[in-house]
Amino acid sequence: MCGITGLIHLDHSPVSSSVVKDMTDALIHRGPDDEGQWIEGNVGIGHRRLSVIDLSPAGRQPMVSSDDRFVLSYNGEVYNFIELRKELESKGHCFRSQTDSEVVLNALVEWKTQALIRFNGMFAFALWDRKERNLLLARDRYGIKPLYISQQGNIFSFGSEQKAILKSPDFKRKLNKSALLEYFTFQNIFSDITLLEDIQLLPPGNYATLDLKSNKPLLKYTQYWDYDFCEPSEPANDKEYREELGRLFEQAVNRQLVADVELGSYLSGGMDSGSVAAIAAKSFPNLKTFTCGFDLSSASGIELSFDEREKAEAMSYHFKTEHYEMVLKAGDMERVLPKLAWHLEEPRVGQSYPNYYVAQLAQKFVKVVLSGTGSDELFGGYPWRYYRAMANDSFEQYTEKYYNYWQRMMDDRQLKDIFSPIWDEVGNISTRDIFKNVFNSHKDDLETPEAYINHSLYFEAKTFLHGLLVVEDKLSMAHGLETRLPFLDNDLVDFAMRCPVKLKLNNLAEEIRVNENEPGNKPYQFFQKTRDGKQILRDAMKCHIPEVVTRAEKQGFSAPDASWFKGDSIEFVKRTLLEGDSKIYSFLDKSTVEKLVKEHLSGTENRRLLIWSLLNVEQWLNDGGISLNSRT
Repeated sequence: MCGITGLIHLDHSPVSSSVVKDMTDALIHRGPDDEGQWIEGNVGIGHRRLSVIDLSPAGRQPMVSSDDRFVLSYNGEVYNFIELRKELESKGHCFRSQTDSEVVLNALVEWKTQALIRFNGMFAFALWDRKERNLLLARDRYGIKPLYISQQGNIFSFGSEQKAILKSPDFKRKLNKSALLEYFTFQNIFSDITLLEDIQLLPPGNYATLDLKSNKPLLKYTQYWDYDFCEPSEPANDKEYREELGRLFEQAVNRQLVADVELGSYLSGGMDSGSVAAIAAKSFPNLKTFTCGFDLSSASGIELSFDEREKAEAMSYHFKTEHYEMVLKAGDMERVLPKLAWHLEEPRVGQSYPNYYVAQLAQKFVKVVLSGTGSDELFGGYPWRYYRAMANDSFEQYTEKYYNYWQRMMDDRQLKDIFSPIWDEVGNISTRDIFKNVFNSHKDDLETPEAYINHSLYFEAKTFLHGLLVVEDKLSMAHGLETRLPFLDNDLVDFAMRCPVKLKLNNLAEEIRVNENEPGNKPYQFFQKTRDGKQILRDAMKCHIPEVVTRAEKQGFSAPDASWFKGDSIEFVKRTLLEGDSKIYSFLDKSTVEKLVKEHLSGTENRRLLIWSLLNVEQWLNDGGISLNSRT
């Protein structure tokens, strides 16, 4: 795993080697093992290396093809690289290293953009064609690896993280108020914009080309892959589906065990990470596993169940792993927030600081860690969401109900109030249209409950999962740690998209409502009433993990922040949001924010998601060096 960056002067003036070096150095945490720059005229490409496969200098990047025509800067792991290498060797390609990077380079030389469909793994890369003077940028199917793109005037740049682009001395930082509105609507950004104007995130499953031979070079986007959840036309029997899922899951985990460095696995008390660790432990005796728990001495209500260390320890004993754990307290959130905001670059879904800490723990012992991310979105892990948007008369009715549900922090009326200082600038933006646009590429007849649920699975994979992946990448790479996601193996995803909904969910006839904003409450209440969600995965994993785990209710990885915000961390919340001259009030209405925050502190409403988002954005503004003039 690595960090990539690059700079092109569209006016043909030469790039500065020192600027490219600064951009590369901004990503040192992503690749502490090695670095390289390639510069020719108005093009500069940089790379920071985290050595995982073939640790020798032969894997150094940027990597140049044998004919000196192509230059590659690559971040990721392609797990089927050995099979691809054999095929490429049969076509006459020679290799100087044992890396998957060189396989990716030669695959692109041989098959051009068609190679992207062949790659089973996670990646983001830049390929410069010196002869045709053409730049190819690409990102993996699911968006596991990020790639940011920017153009201001005649300066085009890209990077694994925004901070590389920001090292360009001519880049002008300006808050993207549209993105801020989008974030405070969904606690996520569904489109490809970011909180900084002129920086975009290349969408998952896309590649982009920039032709410098053109008089006016323009970046051209092409989508090469997308999710397609649908019911099979000729379904197999239930037993065959369960057996095939078991086979594909074992294959996926084993594919991702290849490494020339030590590898471990996250292990919570749940089924997803437990399933991954169970398979990995068969190949790695004394596999190292990692859990993050929480001090619950000041927690209350449902949050008293948030510490999963006891369950994780039981599974560690069962799988015979070498287990490590840490415990977070309320003050740990306050202490880590500056580092977290810097690495995360802009807030995304959820309260992500526990992810930062558990990655920090894992990095002390391993360089690669396996995670269970992706299981819920593929196999129906959030049934309380799907059911409320299942029975509809039309697509319009469906999107209206689902949109109202996905306003995770406040409704449209409150949104207008809180953005009143800049409403004349953002009031014309339709967040409903942003929501509906997610479905543009997912066509279905929407005549059955299964079709609506498949539509919801598509939506959550495109938005919620993508947000989780961006967070996972930034916070693991903050510690030079590579995270691998077996559930996002191509063959396994293809199977999941064709798996009948009835095998994922049992209770298609009944709509049961729960409060999404209540931490822990939603899966517990729902599962106690329905025993529903990820049914086929639960059945397939019975032979690998204890039944007490496969039949347990879902528990998300979340700290007891609802309790901490009005308890141990109340002074921090007040000091940051209610007292002094907070920078967020250059854009947000202070009286509205104070009202909503005080509702949480008094216990009348649960505003944990909003409070976390306000704290995170305030820290981001403090670190960003952004003009706070709301009229600029």
